[in-house]
Amino acid sequence: MIVDCAVYVHGERRPGAVPVEEALAVAREEGAFVWVGLHEPTPAEFEAVSQAFGLHELAVEDAVKAHQRPKLEVYGEDLFVVLKTAQYDDAAEAVALGEVQLFVGADYVVTVRHGGPSGLERVRARVDGDRERVRVGPMAVLHAVIDQVVDDYGPVLEGLDNDLAEVEGQVFETPRPRGTDPTPRMYALKRQILDFYRNTEPLLEPLSRLVSGQLPGAHPELVSYFRDVEDHLTRVVSGIRHLRELLTDAFDANLAQVTTRQNDDMRAISAIAAIGGVPAVVGAIYGMNFRHMPELQWRYSYAVVLVVIVVVCWALYRRFKRIGWL
Repeated sequence: MIVDCAVYVHGERRPGAVPVEEALAVAREEGAFVWVGLHEPTPAEFEAVSQAFGLHELAVEDAVKAHQRPKLEVYGEDLFVVLKTAQYDDAAEAVALGEVQLFVGADYVVTVRHGGPSGLERVRARVDGDRERVRVGPMAVLHAVIDQVVDDYGPVLEGLDNDLAEVEGQVFETPRPRGTDPTPRMYALKRQILDFYRNTEPLLEPLSRLVSGQLPGAHPELVSYFRDVEDHLTRVVSGIRHLRELLTDAFDANLAQVTTRQNDDMRAISAIAAIGGVPAVVGAIYGMNFRHMPELQWRYSYAVVLVVIVVVCWALYRRFKRIGWL
């Protein structure tokens, strides 16, 4: 469905919503362009817009199907840009992803949104309030959309960083309660981080091309603004890589602690087996029922043997306790 259709003339938006056909006629005037916004359109709904603006069929197919990677493609004098939007759900500890595609021509911008975290209301408000920059034309809208999308990555990165801090607290908790295993949460967090990285890092290449100013519709005034967005995205991607490294270290530390606990358990079992072996050996010897065995006829032999067993077991227990096996 068409969410909004706005006409900008010399950087100022004409009031009210304008039908697409009328907007196209006005956009052909000097210093004017039209911005059409759609949200999850059906193929039939998008067909009319596609024909009105003469959009390339391959780009139209990508826009309708969605689920594209971030990219920038040039079709003649027009651009097709795919962005991945992101929002952090603290309750679910998950990153919700959306998608925005932009068709940018000399006198038009068409935005196609998919998913929940892809609203452009704030972008429209910024564009409507920045008359001087909008005078540049449709590329100013492209910058505003990319800038907002990249800014939204910051809270997502902070949410993932908080989750990682909690996981590290569980891994290094001393003493760790029995039955608590952070491994499932760590794997879930790793998937979230990898998905976030996979949907943000490819945007660096399109931004680098926009910074170069060699694309159709590029304007010298916007180069520094695109460079600023590129810098923000670079910091986000570096932050994601840092989270990946820290999570890998947490995995290694957790595995080392599991191995240590297993070794402790094996030492405790070995110590108990050694202590229990003393009465087992004595009982085995005196259970052989030979006729001529020492102390069989002695009145205090049973008591003496019990005392010897207790003394030896106690000595072993003290020894193992001292060296930390028990």
